[in-house]
Amino acid sequence: MDYRIRQATPEDAEALVLMHTLVHEECYGDMLSAEFFRSRRASIPERVERRRPSLAGSDPRIIAFDADGELVGFADAGPGRDEDGPEALELYSLYTLRRTHGSGLGAALLRAAIGDSPAYLWVLEDNPRALAFYRKHGFRPDGKRGLLPPEWEELSELRMVRPAADR
Repeated sequence: MDYRIRQATPEDAEALVLMHTLVHEECYGDMLSAEFFRSRRASIPERVERRRPSLAGSDPRIIAFDADGELVGFADAGPGRDEDGPEALELYSLYTLRRTHGSGLGAALLRAAIGDSPAYLWVLEDNPRALAFYRKHGFRPDGKRGLLPPEWEELSELRMVRPAADR
């Protein structure tokens, strides 16, 4: 399937937040409580307004549309946020709707967001599909672990790094 990939704009905020909410339900439905998802759905309007400013910047905020014009994936990246960041670039997020899995869209979004650059990311520790995807693209756990904040029910995550030598 062909996808149209482009830099997001502030006008994409609502579609992006709605798709992000759906993809969280698809990906994490068995990891997080029903209350978590109710809260996420209830906060859509405020999340749309918080998202708009980040879509006005120059950092990669990449979105993908299918042939019907539906938003089906996104990736965003920028300067690393960890004080001990192993690389200067961080992949903040990469999500695609389940129906696109295996189509190459994730790889295309990864290329559009960070190219072949050295980078790091955080991924849920109990997410074998994502872990395998990132390993396939040269990322390896660096031993750093953490917990998401309480509103994310303190799920455990680990940091993965793709250093310059793996390019």
